[in-house]
This record gives sequence, structure tokens and C-alpha cells, in this order.
Amino acid sequence: MPEASAHIIEVLPIGGPEKPLAYAVPARLKGCTAPGALVRVPLLNRSRLGLVCEGLSEEIDPARLKFVHDALYDEPVVSPDLLKLALWLSRYYAASLESVLETIVPAPVRAIMAPRTTRLLALAHTPTPEEMDALVRRAPRQADLVRFLEQQQGPVPRSLLMSRLKLSSPSCDALVKKGLLKEVVQEDAREVYTDDLGEEEALPTKEVTLTEEQAAALADIELSLDANEFRPHLIHGVTGSGKTEIYLRALERVVDEGGSVIFLVPEVALTPQTVGRLRSRLSKRGERVVVWHSHLSAGERADGWMAMARGEARVVVGARSAIFAPLKNLKLIIVDEEHEPAYKQAESPRYHGRDVAVYRSMLCGAVCLLGSATPALESLYNVETKSYRLNRLSKRVDDRQLPSVHIVDMKRERLSPQGAATISSILADKLLERFEKQEQSILFLNRRGYSTRMICPDCSYVAECPHCSVTLTYHRTDNRLKCHICGYQERPTKGCPKCGSAKYRGIGFGTQRIEETVQKIVPRARIMRLDTDTMSKKHLFRKILSDFRTGKLDILVGTQMLAKGLDFPNVTLVGMVDADIALHVPDFRAAERTFQLLVQVAGRAGRGDKAGEVVVQTFMPHSPPIQYARRADFEGFLQEELEQRREFHYPPFRHLVRHLFRGRNPEKVAFFAEQWSRQLEERLEKLGHNVEIRGPVAAPLEKIKDTYRFHLWYFVGNVSRILPDIVALRKDFPMDEDVVDVLDVDPVDLV
Repeated sequence: MPEASAHIIEVLPIGGPEKPLAYAVPARLKGCTAPGALVRVPLLNRSRLGLVCEGLSEEIDPARLKFVHDALYDEPVVSPDLLKLALWLSRYYAASLESVLETIVPAPVRAIMAPRTTRLLALAHTPTPEEMDALVRRAPRQADLVRFLEQQQGPVPRSLLMSRLKLSSPSCDALVKKGLLKEVVQEDAREVYTDDLGEEEALPTKEVTLTEEQAAALADIELSLDANEFRPHLIHGVTGSGKTEIYLRALERVVDEGGSVIFLVPEVALTPQTVGRLRSRLSKRGERVVVWHSHLSAGERADGWMAMARGEARVVVGARSAIFAPLKNLKLIIVDEEHEPAYKQAESPRYHGRDVAVYRSMLCGAVCLLGSATPALESLYNVETKSYRLNRLSKRVDDRQLPSVHIVDMKRERLSPQGAATISSILADKLLERFEKQEQSILFLNRRGYSTRMICPDCSYVAECPHCSVTLTYHRTDNRLKCHICGYQERPTKGCPKCGSAKYRGIGFGTQRIEETVQKIVPRARIMRLDTDTMSKKHLFRKILSDFRTGKLDILVGTQMLAKGLDFPNVTLVGMVDADIALHVPDFRAAERTFQLLVQVAGRAGRGDKAGEVVVQTFMPHSPPIQYARRADFEGFLQEELEQRREFHYPPFRHLVRHLFRGRNPEKVAFFAEQWSRQLEERLEKLGHNVEIRGPVAAPLEKIKDTYRFHLWYFVGNVSRILPDIVALRKDFPMDEDVVDVLDVDPVDLV
């Protein structure tokens, strides 16, 4: 048992109790158990991983404690603020501490990635003539290997020798066993930053003169940096107003002063330009940028993480999970396109990257920059209620004009002699005009495939997914009907599967049909489609974007990925093929999402010296989000939308918690959801909590992957005060083992 003078630490076990436990540290590990260190500790007769916490919460008798088994690294793998962040994440998002810690500390770091090695072969000694004669007679291929190595100056990789000389592994082993060759195992120097993001898109840097608005915004941000305390800024700038330049200048200042920076983007894969600009700016300072993305191997993730933990790298660019980077002296967090739903994690812990960024900035006393041309209403509300500083950029750089927007009523297009068309006559004419001027165009449709559904007009049969509550989408490129939820696919039949009618056909349109239609309108144009279906090959999207920038393509057809911050100076026309898609979603944010999408897509036009135009095709031309987007009237839309939210007490005026129940038996799921709702309402009333409960009802997508889904909504004023009571009651509720339920705080997906 430990002595009274033994060093004692508290450890947050991964996969154990939801609280820190005390352990004694053996003398050999005293220098390796600082706060944030990853250690192995005994727990319930098993050895588990855990993170060392800061300080002890109470006096503990050392004689009652067990010893720490081992420390995985010589230094901490997370920063002290991440430990506090983990506890907050677990409480606020009702997630298990285990899932939070596993999210914060990547699996390769927990697994202690062994260094990669290369096996090399070299001559053990110069062979005698007798030895060579024996080899030539009995094993001529082995003799060839010896002769080859005699001509080399040092060891040669074993795999290279086997490939070049057509040798088998036993042949090499035999020579090593005879003592003619020796094998050397060399530890590879693994490159931390092995990624090619930014290299293809890197642009030569040039001195940029800030506009008055940019200079004012930067000055305000620098005042916050000088104060050396937590201050969130919302940079509300129109598309093309130079928000990225402000980010980079603030980042450069922090790096020059010895601080660290996290730069969040919605999807790293779609922002090679940002990465390229960032690297070109920081390379002059000798700073290396870690790009945290899904294509990194396990070893590269481990090395990148440890480089940040050791202070060897001070800047990280990545999607939402980069917010957990273990950077030292964190002084600035940037969240670009802060309105994007991609910042919300779909699995536990269901955190929102933007909100976690703000909270971590508070823990570190850092400045947090939230930037967007169409900020989320929650962020704008926080400007009024939580003292977020607002920096406006109302003009594009170099006084470039915002694109002119044309609204096309597709109901009128149906009355034209040509009948219903996917591309209006106005958009078709403008596509031809831009092609003749050698200018580029982008067509946007947030729907993949060729036809949205297959239907029989005689018996009303519709092809549906057998596992999900959605219709199958026809993909013409591989002649398949596909479910975009679970991936199920089947071959289409020539006639109706139900009645055999030959009229069975596809209706609706997706990006594949638009690509085909545009090719007929502009036969000589070089057209490429950019959506999930074309992204099967690694890095193909970057090649397409690079080809588009360099003028090798004339027209780009794609889904919502084209709306995320891309900058193409020669694009003068953007077409929104169907602006109504988002409006038909059963979501109180439908109008906001539609407005944001229209403004963001329109912002891809006219970013160079040439004026831009936007054509918006819609069956609802008078709907408020479309009209406000046409005029780029953000204030008008904000006022109307907030008024509606206030009337119905929707976010941002209250928090929303979604409680989802799912299982294979719909009656059982509905029954337990109803029983839970009744007990919860009674309990919350006794506790005096003011919570509005709506439901349970079937989710809009009732069935996904053969699992039925029902949900409840909790409208609450304070999540941190009420959610713990809901979680405590849930632990005591006798839920059926066939029913799974999850709590989603501040959800963005309501379907």
C-alpha cells in the first residue's frame, strides 16, 4: 500500500465511473503524470485508460489507493482546458463521459501508434569465390541478389529487392540464415503533415490593402487580442467582402506573439484554397500547419496530435473535431461559415462545433471569431443578449458589385410552348451567352441522381426503399434505383412492378439530368458534375475544382458543396435550378436555410472583375426568403424571421432538445415514448421546471434502416439547469431493451 507521502493524482477513466478517481503514482512515473497525461490504471480488476485531472477535490488516505500501472507518453496528450471542456460536454449534451473522452482523444493516440518500420537488407560480409560458386549452382536468383547488393553503397529495402529481382521472401530469409546477408530494421521518420491539401490550390501571395470596413473590423479584433481575455466576435460580411483576409491577419498576429490558433471550416476537403493561402502566409514565418481531416492515416493522426501537444505545431485547420486540438497557449479560435449545419455532430456526443468553440475560448481566455455572410439567428441573437461584438462588412473588396438576381417563376415556364422544363429559357440563354464570352457558370441543385422517383400513372405505384420511409432515386449513370439514406439499390424494371404498365417512368430531376440537359443546350461546353456520386475517387473533387479555376471546364453542376466558400474569379453566372427544395422540409429553420443557401450560392458569382448574375428558378417566387435573398436584404429577413420565432417561442428564444426513440417494433416504440412522456411531465411539474413538451409523434422520416422512430420535443429556457433532472429520471425509467433512445441538445436535423 502507498505510504502517506506518496504522490496522489485524480484520473478520469475512459469507460468507468462518470467521475475522477484517485490513484497513487509509483516513483518511476512521477514525471509523466501531469494534468492531461494518458495513463493506464486498475479499475474493477481490469486495466483501463484514463486522463490525469488537475488537483484533488478532497483529502484521501493514501493507504486506500491503488497504483497507476503505466503512463502511455512522457508528456500530456491534452491541454488542461480540454479536461474542463470534456466535463462540460458530458453535462450539456447529456453524453457519457466515455464517449466524450474518446472523441477528444483520437483512437490512434489511445492505441500508442508504433513507429512505422522498413526492413532493409545488406551484405554481412563479402562472399568468398567458393560461396558464390555454390550459390550460382544451387540458387542462381540468390546469387543475383548478392551481386546486386555488392554494387550498392548501403542497405536496400527488402520489398524493393523482392520486387525488382523477382525474389520470394524465403529466398531472402535463406541468405540471412546462411550469414551472407544481414537484415536491418529502420524506424521511419513519419511526416506529421502528410497531406496535399493546399498544394494544388496554392496561390502566390500578394500584398492586400484592407478596405475601411476590413481595417475597422481588424482593429476591433486586435483590441480584444490586446485585452488577452475571452471575447467573441461575429463578423457579418457579404460574400466576397474579405472575411478570410481578416482571419489571416489576426492569425498572423497571434502566431507572431507566440500564441496558437484553431481554424475551423465546415469541410476541410472543400476548402483547399483557404488551406493554400494559410500555408503560403505562414511558411514565411517557418510555421507548419496541421490540417486535421479524415484522409489522414492512423499514424499521421497520432503524430499530428502529439506535434500539437508538444507545441511543435501551433496552427490547426480542420472540421468540427479540430476544436479538440491539444494546442498550448491557445489565443484565437476562428469558425468560418459559422451558420453551417455541418458543425453539428450526428453521433454521441452530439456537440455543435461552433458552440464548443465559444465555450473553449471562454475557458482559455481566447478571442473567438465567428464569420459568415448569413449568420445563424442564434449568433445574431447572442450579439444582443451575450455581448458578442458585431463587425459588419457590407461591401465587396475593390467595390465589386453584388450580382444581380433574376427570379424565374417556373409555373409560367410550364405554360410556354416547350412545356415543363428543368432549365428555364432565361437560364438557357444566359448559359449560351456566358459560354460565348468564355466566362464560366455554376448550376446548383441540392438533389443527386437523375429522377427523384419512379412512378406508375396507371396504378400510382411508387418505388420505395424497403428499409426506409423514402422513395428510391433513379441514377442513370449506372442504371440503378438508390436509397440516399441506407444505400439500398436495385435495377429498375421496364414495366411497373405492380401492374406491368409500360408508362412506368421517372419524374423529378437531379444533378445527373441537369448535366445532360445543359450538355444539349451548350453542346461544345466542357461540363463536369460535382456531387457525392462523382467523389468516389480520392481527391477527385480537388482536381475538378482546380480544372475549373484554370479554365479547363466551362460549367460546373453540383449540390450544396458548391456553396461553401469557393472563389472562382471567372464565374459570372450562377443558376439555382430549384430554390424550393429546402422550403418543403418540415423544419422551423426551413426559411432561414433557404435564405442562407440562396445568398451563399449567389455569392459565387461576380467575385472577379466581371459583373455577375444569378438566376433563381422557383415555383414560389413570392416567398419571403426568396424575395429577401433577391434584394440581399438580410436585415429585413432577420426582422421577419425573428418575429415569427418569438411568437412561437422557437430558438433562439428558447433551447430545443430532441428526444428520439427508435426500435424495430413501431407499436412498442410508440408505447414506451408515451409512457416516458407522461412520467417526465409529472416529475418536471413537481420539480417546478418550466418545460414545454411536444409529442411523442412519428418522426418525419419514420423508418430508417428497418428501425422505426418517434420523438418528443422539449422547449427549455436553461439546458444546464433542467437537463440533469431529465437524465436522472431517464436512468430510473424501465426502458425496454429493444427500444433505444437518444437526447439531442440544440439539434439542427429535425427529420
